[in-house]
Amino acid sequence: MRRFESCRLSTMVKLVSARALAGFRVYLTYDDGSEGEVDLSDFVGRGVFRLWEAPGTFERVQVAPHGALAWNDEVELCPDAMYLRLTGKSVEELFPRLATAAVHA
Repeated sequence: MRRFESCRLSTMVKLVSARALAGFRVYLTYDDGSEGEVDLSDFVGRGVFRLWEAPGTFERVQVAPHGALAWNDEVELCPDAMYLRLTGKSVEELFPRLATAAVHA
């Protein structure tokens, strides 16, 4: 399986549904009530996202069992990264511990 942004940093917010829209946009719903459109057109034609250029492929979006936004086990996007795009929140807002964690070199 090829992955672009594969992660699962948060158990606070979970992606519960995804629906493809025209123009390489998706409508996402999260368990905290956040929902709306995310534009993914900037990925189209780049690397593994060439897969979406095949007719009907982008429309097969689904929420994978492990919570990622996925297409045919070919491409996955991190649900946390999509949440940040959807809400406009910063990483520190979603993961407050990261802002206060000590950095040791």
